[in-house]
Amino acid sequence: MIVVSAIVPLAFIEFTGETSLAFLTEQDNLKQLKMKKESLILIVTVIATMTLTAWVGNDNTTKVPGTLTEVKIGEQTWMAANLNVESFRNGDPIPEVKSAEEWEKTGKRKKPAWCYYDYASANGTKYGKLYNWYAVTDPRGLAPDGWHVPDSLEWTQLSNFLGGLKGSCTKLKSSSGWKENGNGTNESGFNGQPAGYNPYNGNCSESGETSRIWMSKEHSKSNAWFCQLEGNKSDVFYYQYYKVQGLSVRCVKD
Repeated sequence: MIVVSAIVPLAFIEFTGETSLAFLTEQDNLKQLKMKKESLILIVTVIATMTLTAWVGNDNTTKVPGTLTEVKIGEQTWMAANLNVESFRNGDPIPEVKSAEEWEKTGKRKKPAWCYYDYASANGTKYGKLYNWYAVTDPRGLAPDGWHVPDSLEWTQLSNFLGGLKGSCTKLKSSSGWKENGNGTNESGFNGQPAGYNPYNGNCSESGETSRIWMSKEHSKSNAWFCQLEGNKSDVFYYQYYKVQGLSVRCVKD
């Protein structure tokens, strides 16, 4: 049982370079977020029977079935695995990138794309796909019908239900797969996987060490916000960085 009796202030970290960090306070989100002070009981219900169908090909004649698991955390229902679709909601295929050189060129053109970590399909089984921001925000819709990419307020609602940004990372991380004793307890059922990320130059990094997950919140013309889980830390961090990087996606139910 997890009891939450207070709201933890939302702190954003502005990521202006590989090592430069500065804390920002998101007042507009705080004003919108209200949580009751009464005790909250974490009820996790994992449903593994829902079927997600992804369309492949321009003629939309071939279906690739997959299993979509979901978990109820507080009043929210989240996907319990990273998104792994290769087409938009309307059926149009999302271009797959298969090399670092191609990834960098795609980013410069600001075109939607996805890749596997290290461009190896075997990593898709463990981590799902990595998408750039242009795929996440494409008007054709990346999230399956009935789902959407969460904003910062929804991420904060999740963290606050689990006790706040400080400490909730451990509860969100999977109980295996993280390097150097970085495993979590996964008591939330979120099952956060250390999928790493693909930076602007296409050289994938930090598999087994971090999980970077897109938010739907834009920071600037070149940057957008994401949530980061780290193997050696118990806190959840929010960063902003280039839109051209490839990150994991978790959706929340409408």
